[in-house]
Amino acid sequence: MKKYFLPFLFILISQFAGIVGSIFTSSKIPTWYASINKPFFNPPGWLFGPVWIVLYAMMGYASYLIYLRRGENSLVNATLIVFFIHLALNALWSIIFFGLQNPMWAFFEIIILWIMIVLLVFLFYKIDRRAAYLLIPYLLWVSFASVLNFAIWKLN
Repeated sequence: MKKYFLPFLFILISQFAGIVGSIFTSSKIPTWYASINKPFFNPPGWLFGPVWIVLYAMMGYASYLIYLRRGENSLVNATLIVFFIHLALNALWSIIFFGLQNPMWAFFEIIILWIMIVLLVFLFYKIDRRAAYLLIPYLLWVSFASVLNFAIWKLN
């Protein structure tokens, strides 16, 4: 049972960031977000939920792999702290973009988040390469989200 509990716990903690973000997002999609100008490359709304669920699961499992190496590498504790701070920044983006309806400040925040993800990929790679590779789709998605956020800011 313990073999499955810890990975599940790390995945659940990561999913929690998404849940917090969705509290500020879900009511704004059919109202505010539907009314603003979006670029031609804006994905369909139904795509965001499934993509984020998968990405949070990958983040959670990656952080679990890092946790498993805590006795072998002195970077583990600091890396996990960075990971949890990054999760808070991840949730904060939704609060700023959707909750405060402020694409400009959300863009500045997502750039900080992107830098944190790059740092995490680097730190994870030093500890467990598999964990770093699990973050690559997330980094790519947030890169795309940054461009999308910037375009929405400029169009509105």
